[in-house]
Amino acid sequence: MLFGRTNVNKFMVEEQRRNPELAGDFSMLISDVVRSCKAVAVAVARGALAADSSSNAADRRQDAQRTMFAESNETILQHCEWGGHVAAMSSSGMDEIYAIPANGRRGKYLLVFDPLDGSANTDVNLTDGSIFSVLRCPDREREASEDEFLQPGSQQMAAGYALYGSSTMLILTVGTGTHGFTLDREIGEFLLTHPNLHVPEETQIFSINASKSRFWEPPVRRYVEECLDGPAGVRGKEFNMRWAAAMVADVHRILMRGGVFICPRNTRDPSMLGHLPLLHKANPIAMIIEQAGGMATTGYERVLDVVPTDLRQKVPLILGSRAEIERISRYHKEYLNGEDKPFRSPLFGTRSLFRSDEFA
Repeated sequence: MLFGRTNVNKFMVEEQRRNPELAGDFSMLISDVVRSCKAVAVAVARGALAADSSSNAADRRQDAQRTMFAESNETILQHCEWGGHVAAMSSSGMDEIYAIPANGRRGKYLLVFDPLDGSANTDVNLTDGSIFSVLRCPDREREASEDEFLQPGSQQMAAGYALYGSSTMLILTVGTGTHGFTLDREIGEFLLTHPNLHVPEETQIFSINASKSRFWEPPVRRYVEECLDGPAGVRGKEFNMRWAAAMVADVHRILMRGGVFICPRNTRDPSMLGHLPLLHKANPIAMIIEQAGGMATTGYERVLDVVPTDLRQKVPLILGSRAEIERISRYHKEYLNGEDKPFRSPLFGTRSLFRSDEFA
């Protein structure tokens, strides 16, 4: 492959030579997804122009956000339905799956997607993106149901996301590493610009929504406290905190520069184990990160090993540089085993913005 000159179709041809299973419908489905991402990029670039100019500012913001999300959702459905490569699709923006009827062209794959992650950033012109995942359809002889989608992330055939920022990028894995493509708008093609991405194992960046700190579990609070203690603390170095309010943006930074993304379990509602959709967000992102040498966990288990029980199931998600994720996983294990008691003592650490009564 020629660096910087290989488009996604040429990339898939090379992958098919190594793995014939990726030929045919699978390769064509990836092409459909790529085309849909190009179309979404055009729609997102319109920004506030998509809103009703006669409405007030607040209504225009909400209208633009709703319009962008709905248009992105419809764009992906239309581009990926007609080719006959999928049996059904599931979008985070739809309550039910979109099954190809018996009289339609039905393929052997399932497509799962989030049409516009970070859509709330639309009105302030910040980064957002689309996330997708491809699964095999267990039974092509009948119309697909939700049950077919309830597969652990380890069974994904492909995963990726498109990032709509200063440039439009496509991050893709088909199980042979993670690769980045940049959209050349002059020729309308995604060209390979970042082959074989690797998440740096060491980092000094973490991404977390600090406003929820009072609801963090002790192992997460312990980790963040140590990062904030700086060179004088147990980590012995300075950390920076970043939060983009769009998972694709935070994950992309980690993929390029290293870091940790933390969306932990929230103790405010014990019945709610997490906040990120397992199928539509956590699984595809976890596959991308693992294929780039990083790790992804719920804190207590590998994300890709979680067996879904519901199409809308949500989980905690902690991912990024391997050394940091191993540390956070160890903190969760020590918490479960009651081995973290010394770190909850009044003598442990110094008071900070994130210290609660449980840790103080």
